[in-house]
Amino acid sequence: MAEILDFTRTPEPLWREALGRKLRETREERGDRLVDVADRAGISVQYLSEIERGRKEPSSEMIAAVAGALGIDLADLLIGIAGQVRNLRAGYLRTGSQFHTSRPTGRPSGPVAMAWAA
Repeated sequence: MAEILDFTRTPEPLWREALGRKLRETREERGDRLVDVADRAGISVQYLSEIERGRKEPSSEMIAAVAGALGIDLADLLIGIAGQVRNLRAGYLRTGSQFHTSRPTGRPSGPVAMAWAA
């Protein structure tokens, strides 16, 4: 028998969005320009901008390159992001608010809707 999915729960924050926020926050704290970090990381300015806005899901190699370009330890970056996600989730659970993510909310669509309707 198929498992019944609960679509009423609050969605988790997206990892790529938390990563992007942390990278942008770190870059701005250091006073670095987008173009300089992108150049040091060996990626395009457009791609770094999309990572920072949570629009791209970068590979682990890309994350390591950007962390290196920012002069931060990859483990510290990941721990910081995990802490932000935990705090966001706890805050939203306390207030009953919804996460602001790029994911669609509401009724599922596509293959999920077919499983939901079955």
